[in-house]
Amino acid sequence: MLDLAFSVLSSTWIFVVFKLYDVHKVQTLLAIIINYFTACTVGLLLYDGEINIGQLASSSWIYGPLLLGVLFITIFNLMAKTAQISGVSVASVATKMSLVIPVILGMALYGEQLSLWQGAGIVLALFAVYLASIKQKSIAFNRKDLILPLLVFLGSGAIDASIKYFEEKHLTDQEIPIFSSLVFGCAALSGLIFVALKGKGNNFKVNAKNILGGIALGVPNYFSIYFLIRALRSETLSSAAVFTLNNVAIVMLSTLLGILLFKERLTLKNWLGVLLSVLSIIMVALL
Repeated sequence: MLDLAFSVLSSTWIFVVFKLYDVHKVQTLLAIIINYFTACTVGLLLYDGEINIGQLASSSWIYGPLLLGVLFITIFNLMAKTAQISGVSVASVATKMSLVIPVILGMALYGEQLSLWQGAGIVLALFAVYLASIKQKSIAFNRKDLILPLLVFLGSGAIDASIKYFEEKHLTDQEIPIFSSLVFGCAALSGLIFVALKGKGNNFKVNAKNILGGIALGVPNYFSIYFLIRALRSETLSSAAVFTLNNVAIVMLSTLLGILLFKERLTLKNWLGVLLSVLSIIMVALL
């Protein structure tokens, strides 16, 4: 449960850092690439085993970081595109609603069982995430634009499901730091390739502000994955419960921090979403 709490805190801090990017005019794409290199470095520093390139290359999970690294940078760009075309609320809801994918796969592939209260709590959590995330009176988009939110939904779900798969089938406790590190390393390299292909690197300003912004994002980003994988190894909570509690708690805490730190205003629907988030957490974790 402590690992899950640390994962939530780390993920929520990412939200705060992104808000500060806007305040201090940090170049987001450059900072994100630096963040991936930072997260990779943190993992390498925390790994207490011997780093043997040949042994790593022959490990059963080595293709995991390659897959997840590409997914990370791809989904990030799809989220940005969705936010531009359909709005930030659509992108946020599509991302958080994706928790249903690893929940279903956890029951189908790993034989996880949910009580009636937990199942109801997960359904309630989806509704709570929707209400807490929307920042406008309604979410509307053209049918032709439906493909982008759908891809974000599927991609975000694929990331969570992949993390669960490698945790369940391949990773030992000792390998979690190096696995997490390589995921971010591959994401950084994918980001550089993306920048090179798009020719966006010419606009980058490698200064102290952008570098510090990347580091401030990279450290919590690493620990959000590291502690999530550790939480998935819990003997008391199923992966369905872990993913539900993680996503709902992040939405709830991020919303509250938005009010306290950035004076954000919530609608009645947002407040109802926060209250339902608390109720869903109680139903999934305690009943």
